[in-house]
Amino acid sequence: MKQRAAEAALEYLRDGALVGVGTGSTVNFFIDALAARRQRIAGAVSSSEASTRRLAAHGIPVLDLNEAGELEVYVDGADEATRGLHLIKGGGGALTREKIVAAASRRFVCIVDEKKLVERLGAFPLPVEVIPMARTLVARQLARLGGRPVWREGVVTDNGNHILDVHDLAIRDPVAFEGELNQIAGVVTVGLFARRPADVLLVGTPSGVVTLARDARPGTP
Repeated sequence: MKQRAAEAALEYLRDGALVGVGTGSTVNFFIDALAARRQRIAGAVSSSEASTRRLAAHGIPVLDLNEAGELEVYVDGADEATRGLHLIKGGGGALTREKIVAAASRRFVCIVDEKKLVERLGAFPLPVEVIPMARTLVARQLARLGGRPVWREGVVTDNGNHILDVHDLAIRDPVAFEGELNQIAGVVTVGLFARRPADVLLVGTPSGVVTLARDARPGTP
């Protein structure tokens, strides 16, 4: 199901374009499929060191976002997704760079298998990247908001920070909650993608791919 969703995302690419590429097991299928088209794209901007290594192994040029500027499309997975195209991301620890690349892209195509589609976000622990010295401060604030933060011990992000995974949430208003968490001192990024949600959600199922989107036509800006 992941592979079906990943291959369907190729239809949203244009020849000569720079492609934003996310992180995770579903994205790995996309990178492998993208390798067959590497001569038709200008290159990629990656959200993690792991994806950069995989892209480079396929001979796909990886550019720095500062050099690339605005991207036409960004393809990434999610840990949870709603039919409203709001997401929880960051299970792989790359949420900050993922959010940056998503913000720099005109269209965000999210690829998931059907198990990731939920009615309400929060069953999957919400990742929050924090400055190391602020970890316990942020954890206390998250607990006051009703969550149960757990330090992902032994994990340091590509940016040198720590991650708190917040359990026991039922996120009724993702946009408002994302804004509230962003105001906590010491928070770098929240794994809620609601203020900048997906534009297209490709859901792999046993019988094919279901497309949920504001404008589902492949290749449309």
